[in-house]
Amino acid sequence: MNRIKAAIAEDDFRVADIHEKFLKKFKEIEVVGKSLNGEQTLQILSEETPDLLILDVYMPDMLGSDLLPIIRERFPKVGIIMITAATDRAFIEKALGFGVEHYLIKPVNRERFDEVILEYIKKHSLLNTRHEVDQNYVDLLFGNNKMEKAGKGPGLPKGIDEITLGKVKNALLVKNQGLSAEEVGNEIGASRITARRYLEYLSSIKEVKAEVVYGIVGRPERKYYPV
Repeated sequence: MNRIKAAIAEDDFRVADIHEKFLKKFKEIEVVGKSLNGEQTLQILSEETPDLLILDVYMPDMLGSDLLPIIRERFPKVGIIMITAATDRAFIEKALGFGVEHYLIKPVNRERFDEVILEYIKKHSLLNTRHEVDQNYVDLLFGNNKMEKAGKGPGLPKGIDEITLGKVKNALLVKNQGLSAEEVGNEIGASRITARRYLEYLSSIKEVKAEVVYGIVGRPERKYYPV
């Protein structure tokens, strides 16, 4: 699996270390650099060509928002998530205008951070897999599909949490093929039993399709497919 390369632009090294720790939870992501100012950020983007940039607004040499047009001109494909204490509408409007994926206001809730990163991982995976371009595919990219909405809100049953549910969905979408509970467990770093519980829940709400597949030795195995 090709890991997503991420860089962190944050002038407070303690905050940068926290964000790096959060990102390392996701085995799909590799942190390739951290910068303390705008100049270092551009250098990392040039040398490491990351897929994702976690960007602060307030840095000592220039505003992160002023970096946006430079980044979009030189590195148009990099995904940007802004994490900042800046709440000025001008910064938010600029972020929207330059295609920032998300704008998170400090202090960032860990659960919200994970949701945003999971959404980015899914979008990145979809863009880098062969898939027929139809309305369902476009809806997945823009977050309007039922797979994106499943599990939101307080209606999840006991033993099912939203973050793990998102990781299970993402594992199926990334592979875009049938996976067993054991294979999904390996993908998300959980036990086969845990993975099966989430897969069966998704099957029960018609968000995945389950089929019995017979292997070479004739032993049946339950496989789960994204709908």
